[in-house]
Amino acid sequence: MADSILEMRGMQKAFHGVKALSNVNLTVQAGEIHAIVGENGAGKSTLMKVLSGVYPYGDYQGEIRFFGQECRFKGISDSEKMGIIIIHQELALVPLLSIAENIFLGNEPAHMGVIDWNASFLKTKALLQKVGLNESPGTLVTNLGVGKQQLIEIAKALSKEVKLLILDEPTASLNETDSDALLELLLDLKRQGIACILISHKLNEIAKVADTITVLRDGATVASLDCGAERISEDRVIRHMVGREMADRYPKRRPDIGEKVFEIRNWRVHHDVHPERQVIKGVDLHVKRGEIVGIAGLMGAGRTELAMSIFGRSYGQNISGQVLMHGKEIDTGTVQKAIDHGIAYVTEDRKHYGLVMDETIAWNTTLANLKAVSSHMVIDEGREFKVAQDYRRKLHIRSPDVFALAVNLSGGNQQKVVLSKWLFSNPEVLILDEPTRGIDVGAKYEIYTIVAQLASEGKCVLMISSEMPELLGMCDRICVLNEGRFVAEFSAAEASQEKIMRSIVTSGVH
Repeated sequence: MADSILEMRGMQKAFHGVKALSNVNLTVQAGEIHAIVGENGAGKSTLMKVLSGVYPYGDYQGEIRFFGQECRFKGISDSEKMGIIIIHQELALVPLLSIAENIFLGNEPAHMGVIDWNASFLKTKALLQKVGLNESPGTLVTNLGVGKQQLIEIAKALSKEVKLLILDEPTASLNETDSDALLELLLDLKRQGIACILISHKLNEIAKVADTITVLRDGATVASLDCGAERISEDRVIRHMVGREMADRYPKRRPDIGEKVFEIRNWRVHHDVHPERQVIKGVDLHVKRGEIVGIAGLMGAGRTELAMSIFGRSYGQNISGQVLMHGKEIDTGTVQKAIDHGIAYVTEDRKHYGLVMDETIAWNTTLANLKAVSSHMVIDEGREFKVAQDYRRKLHIRSPDVFALAVNLSGGNQQKVVLSKWLFSNPEVLILDEPTRGIDVGAKYEIYTIVAQLASEGKCVLMISSEMPELLGMCDRICVLNEGRFVAEFSAAEASQEKIMRSIVTSGVH
């Protein structure tokens, strides 16, 4: 391996007296893919924000050297001038601008102060070719899928003559095909001599591409593993991440399944913006007391649309069909009506729809059931504090106190606050949409334990997930959705990844 291009030594960073980085060391070699893993809150994103200048020199302690030169970045533009480019999990593209406009935004090819559109389009075409996209430079970004948008972000990085590319959870929102294409592109960039830092919770993807794995725990470096020297098992990485053995990824359950509680019949939903398009096509579904039912399917199959349309008709137009609880039809025409009937929905997008990010844990926890902490329409802050404190303890939410803002929590702890909010509403039916997206292995296990406990208490759980091992490990029954229809159903005993994928592929053949 070539000489190191990046050295970070003794990195320390604190927020309001709480240490996010306590003693992190990182060395990246030229032309390598260096993975950084760790539980939510371990310090991964904080470290990368220090490196890229989001947290400027003076906001942290420690030394950064890039190609042997000490770096004291005052902002992100300083790091970009050196060739360090970061692509965040939330993509920074402008949807209603073209690909070319996005790639050169703020850095437009110009002559005498006038943008040279011809040069811009030619350069964009060459960059798109490098990342394997055939789109026209004039295509609006809003018309592209998330996978292609991720590749445009990389093309944008290449336009800035990137030497070190940092990717924070780049495949979190991608399907398997798009994820594989992105990983292949990283290997191609490596062959071109571009070094990459890859932050990911998906250990199987890291195993495919990483040369080195650095593990962070509680803001410190606990291991640096050379993937070329030996085979690094997932179990070994997890052991470093969580500081303990995890023999089982999923909690052991003894299902005690009772009578049918929740049911939908002949449910039809038309697209929110294009009402001529039917996205859910007359589906039937039921969940029994104490049962965890999984919904599998590829991206675009209609899983989230189904969940949101059931929960207060939050999505869709021209919705028809029946929702029943205990055999009687109920009205779920608004979110409040759905809540009143004992239905809760944990969204896949916790930052936009699950939490009010600039409010406290206490504020968010009681939001779906304010009546329970109010007297004469005035919130009793003492009761609110007690409820939030109770859920913080029961769900092991890691924070200084219940007055911490949601925005300052790690992804796993944010998800636990969302769960707290809905558990406090005391639902009979809990719909979980991608409940562990962007969450580390340790936090996943804690959330699985909570879900298993809810089922053991007789709650009905409907779990939507893109991770088939998660569905196989947690569910009593798995229903497969494809193009707005259920195409197969498997019991836990008979389900497998191969059977689920086969049912999707064969149902799509006309």
